[in-house]
Amino acid sequence: MRGTRRTRLCLAGVMAASTLIATPAARAAERTDGHLTDLVNPFIGSQDEGNTFPGAAVPFGMVQLSPDTGHNTGYDYTQNRIRGFSLVHLSGVGCRIGGDLPVLPTTGDVTGTDYTKYAAGFRHADEEASPGYYRVGLDSGIRAELTATERTGVQRFTFPATDKANVLLNAGQALHKPVAASVEILDDHTVRTGITGHGFCRDTGPYTVYTTTRFSRPFTAYGTWDGAKLTPGARTGRGGAYVRFDTTGDRTVEATTALSYVDAAGADANLRAEGGRSFDAVRDRARALWERRLAGVRVQGGDPVLRRTFYSSLYRSFLAPNIGSDADGRYTGWDQRIHRAKGFTYYQNWSLWDTYRTQAQLLALLAPREARDMALSVVRTDEDGGWLPKWGYGPVETNIMSGDPVTPFLTTAYQLGLLKGEEERVYRSLKRNADGVPPAGHPGIGREANNEYLAHGFAPYEADRPYAKMGDSDYHHGASVTLEYALADAMLAQMAHGLGHDADAARYAARAQNYRRIFDPSTGFFRARDASGAFTGPADPARGTGFHEGTAWQYQWLVPQDLNGMVDLIGGRAAANARLDAFFAYDRLLAEPERTAREVWVHGNAYNYYNADKYNPMNEPDLIAPYTYLATGQPWKTTDVVHAALTLFTDGPTGMTGNDDLGTMSAWNVLSSIGLFPIQPGYDTWGLSTPVFERVDFALDRRYWPAGRLTVTAPGTSAGDRYVQTVRTDGTPHPLTYLTNRALRATRTVAFTVGPRPSEWGTSPQAAPPVLR
Repeated sequence: MRGTRRTRLCLAGVMAASTLIATPAARAAERTDGHLTDLVNPFIGSQDEGNTFPGAAVPFGMVQLSPDTGHNTGYDYTQNRIRGFSLVHLSGVGCRIGGDLPVLPTTGDVTGTDYTKYAAGFRHADEEASPGYYRVGLDSGIRAELTATERTGVQRFTFPATDKANVLLNAGQALHKPVAASVEILDDHTVRTGITGHGFCRDTGPYTVYTTTRFSRPFTAYGTWDGAKLTPGARTGRGGAYVRFDTTGDRTVEATTALSYVDAAGADANLRAEGGRSFDAVRDRARALWERRLAGVRVQGGDPVLRRTFYSSLYRSFLAPNIGSDADGRYTGWDQRIHRAKGFTYYQNWSLWDTYRTQAQLLALLAPREARDMALSVVRTDEDGGWLPKWGYGPVETNIMSGDPVTPFLTTAYQLGLLKGEEERVYRSLKRNADGVPPAGHPGIGREANNEYLAHGFAPYEADRPYAKMGDSDYHHGASVTLEYALADAMLAQMAHGLGHDADAARYAARAQNYRRIFDPSTGFFRARDASGAFTGPADPARGTGFHEGTAWQYQWLVPQDLNGMVDLIGGRAAANARLDAFFAYDRLLAEPERTAREVWVHGNAYNYYNADKYNPMNEPDLIAPYTYLATGQPWKTTDVVHAALTLFTDGPTGMTGNDDLGTMSAWNVLSSIGLFPIQPGYDTWGLSTPVFERVDFALDRRYWPAGRLTVTAPGTSAGDRYVQTVRTDGTPHPLTYLTNRALRATRTVAFTVGPRPSEWGTSPQAAPPVLR
């Protein structure tokens, strides 16, 4: 049998050449000197609901200044009118939020206040973007340029020669739903606004942002508006303001806008701290910040498209979470009161259901100082507001998505060594979250179905249960919620054990086995159970009843804590591999990897999550699935599937696999490309697969990664030679399909030897990733 398999795979491997995998010809163009920022295309993902934005930001910046064209989340490459350049965007989210203070330059008389009507046309031929910079020529003859600092956005407008060059500041319109807005012209250089809004997928509680805009020269006229009523010469309004310049001589106007989630004084202070520099100086600094950040990873090998998609994904991985504290450390907590961050930077915007699987681990590797502050910021939401978050925007909970994502997010920080001195503090918050539910008066739902889960071992599926609070409901997704709770329990058990809380560790480890409670032997799949304990919904595992954004086929592999146990449930390794092969359409995949990825795996649009029995690379439940083969004795198939999935990342506007979700999919691309992937999210296990680059050099922070560097090599890696023959760590043979964080911290080199056929590497039961007990 093994000989037959090898022959079939050898022949198929020759047929499976992909333009995204390094070839001998491509290796001739492997140099990565020059500016890494030149390899980044911010337009990737701006079409087909990738929902990225092309505008200007610095890493993790509070301000992400970008054009809005009318799309739900800001910018859509297929649209050709810009409503304004606004301060706040979230990269790759699926629902409307942000878009605060759209600013647009115009000429002539100001006659309208609705940005859907005065929006300016543009053409992509006169548009460009790079990290920290955006430029566009508007059909009006005005050139607009954007750049940013952490808490300010800087705009430069070059007008035609006219005495009616206007800048419109629209405080009353945004991507979110407006509640209230105020605008005040303070002097002949300065405009201040306060904007309150709410929105997102199922709405949120209101939040307020404050802005102060300082222009580079005095304006010659001004006015404000309330609704459709425009009042020239007025200094205050509740909708927006315009200011006018004479550009018959000097045609350039610069404006710096500072943002604060605290108060107007915070915006003023942020402007003093980060303003006062020319546009070019700010742009140069932003580019330098991105260059230093991207230089943490240098790759060799691969063709230019592969390198561009890689560095563009690395760029998007550093766009969020976002700084939430002002320059003086003040921030608005989840109790809606003002607090001060001392000794750390406070961050916000937590797409945890997405990011706990990939981006949290990537940031722990490449940005550990920031990742530590991010973890501490999440704990502050509990200490300030009374509970840990599920999906937080700014200072409010949205309750979007389900399960318990905050637990693996924080245990990842613990396992990767980011919480020194804070372990017990973090554990207290996690324990309270895992063993209870938020009080009725709290806006969050936490583990909403926890009472039933603790009593019976599963979260019930109750399709008609009313929403208790804004956002999603765990009761509407009982099957997948049970799997997510059990995963979180497993990771918390490991943290409890590491801290010496042995009784807690045993209790959580027992709960981690609750995935078994929703396994239906009659179908061989996980299945939802109703409040009485009966299996419910169609028996067809492709229908998705009780699973959040997926089906039983797609969720069956979400048991990273005990893959051996899950495999036993479905009949052992042979049965599991047969099911995995069917799930990935493996035979067709070998012959046509790109077509299989695009025509079999991807079915319909980015939001088509249900009624499928195949891998969905566009959504989070399947992010770990290709690595299941590492536990079933067929690790070469992980490489086949991962490399086919990587072909979905291209260097054009459609080059994303669904919503990026604050860097989640981008981080998947980065980690899968380098051959190190977090296969047990919330723990410290890195799965190994063939890198797509011949060499990857990491410059690491010695405070968290003592070696200070890591090099991954795979000489000759290509579509034809993609199978691992051996792995060596610092020259020593490594037969396992994974590395622990402890091993990775002590390692300087991970060397893959690759070839055209699968080998015996990683096929023994002892080579499989560990079971967490």
